Amino acid sequence: MQETAVPSAPPTPPVSLAALLSRDDLGLRQITGPPAGEVTIHGAHTSEMSDPYPYLLGGELLLTAGVHIPEAAGRPGSFDFDGYVARIVAAGGAALGFGVAPVHDTVPAGLVAACEEHGLPLVEVPPRTTFSGVARAVWQLMARARLSELRRITEAQQGLAAAASRPDPVPSVLRRLAGRLEGRAVLYGPEGAEIAAAGREPGDEVRRALAELARFVTGHPSSTATDTVAGTRLAAYALDPGRGFVLGVAAPHRESGDHTIASVAAVLLSLLTGEHQSGTGAARSSALVRLLLGARREEVAPLLGGGEGDGAVTRWYVVHARPDTGAPDAVSASALGAALGSPLVDAADDVVRVLVPAPPRAEDGGGVRPERDGGVRPEGDAGVRPEAGAAAPRKPPAGSGPAGSGPSGSGPAAQPGWTLGVSAPVVPAEWPAADAQAARALARARATRSALVRHAERPGFADLVPPGEAEAHARALLAPIGGVPALAETLRAWLSLHGSWDRTAVALSVHRNTVRQRIARCAALLGADLDDPDVRMELWFALRHLRG
Repeated sequence: MQETAVPSAPPTPPVSLAALLSRDDLGLRQITGPPAGEVTIHGAHTSEMSDPYPYLLGGELLLTAGVHIPEAAGRPGSFDFDGYVARIVAAGGAALGFGVAPVHDTVPAGLVAACEEHGLPLVEVPPRTTFSGVARAVWQLMARARLSELRRITEAQQGLAAAASRPDPVPSVLRRLAGRLEGRAVLYGPEGAEIAAAGREPGDEVRRALAELARFVTGHPSSTATDTVAGTRLAAYALDPGRGFVLGVAAPHRESGDHTIASVAAVLLSLLTGEHQSGTGAARSSALVRLLLGARREEVAPLLGGGEGDGAVTRWYVVHARPDTGAPDAVSASALGAALGSPLVDAADDVVRVLVPAPPRAEDGGGVRPERDGGVRPEGDAGVRPEAGAAAPRKPPAGSGPAGSGPSGSGPAAQPGWTLGVSAPVVPAEWPAADAQAARALARARATRSALVRHAERPGFADLVPPGEAEAHARALLAPIGGVPALAETLRAWLSLHGSWDRTAVALSVHRNTVRQRIARCAALLGADLDDPDVRMELWFALRHLRG
């Protein structure tokens, strides 16, 4: 029977009764029932109720000392052992643990006979072993099993991501998935035909059932369905509802983390088939080839998407992002790009870079003028664009702009779990400058613990000075420290963070004493009083206009 299944996380794997019996410190002994290696336990529960059925969820090792069993239970008919065990089996109990002493010196013979009749494993718990100790051992074994399963899932995710980067990504992902699940992985097209497949070939009955399951998910709101045919576990994943591509999986057995592994493969295949069907992958490939052959950025930008047409100049944001925890991987980077509305993602080292198309300006009638380099504004705590007001909240702000944009389409919005630095919107010719803007904005966001910092782009008094003259003045003023890039970068960060030693140290990933030493060195070389606000203002002006 087909059933939908969309678990959000891999469940905790059960443990084998054999693993529990192997613990010498517990001294447990199985008296009757099926082999311990065939029995799995999902938890431990203690009950002295004569009918524990209402208190069991299924899969438990039920522990009892027989308080509810009369001491004269050895006499026939004095206690209904058969009914007691039947209720445990009906509730889905995995096994029964009976503690000898202080109530009973031995396990009642009637209980042994009833467990043997119903096929319920019966375990003797010696007097020296407490029920809490047995329960603790069960949870410890389950924790180890879950850790092992999470490691298996992590390794599978890394392998699938590596397969997706190969020259033949779709067959590679299917081969890796089939190998991990020891089964068959099939990609079905919109017409229901097999586009690609990998792994051991199943029988005709299983093959037909898997194809039928794939057709089932394409015609229903649910994106996932499972079934079991001829002892083989089947699962189907709609890669993108409405487009018709489906991932089918057939495996002889199913571990707790298999669904998560298959879901990762489905996400990767969804991205790959999405590019195949829309043609954007070919367009980006064409743009890359043209760039390598010497074309200008302005010429290839329309191939990347986001163009406004009618001859309007396309503007772009450069976004630098770091996850709040851990290091970014290919899957999380792709998910971030999707949230920001762009497939142009570069995950390198600890930073993910995303190139995001910007909407046209209303006042320009769809076209724009090139932006000036305004620098990350030192005024205020947030270092954001004036229209953004303050530091971005730790949750995505609501707005009327496109997906992934801030209020009223002001640019990329904050994303949960990420720290973002966003450049000013620029034309393709200014992408390198925007990349530097985004890097500085990200450094400030991390230093101020803000979810997002935007590069400032509001014109100011500094814009009244011709760029050439401003740069010449900056080079002359900063010449004493020009030969030591670390000094100039430290001074820039320190000024932008209002002279905060701690925040500057965080932004530059150095010790606060290193910041103090560098700033003192700057003051000595420049012969300037860095406590004077006029001096700070002039140095900030110079740093903003210093190029190269």
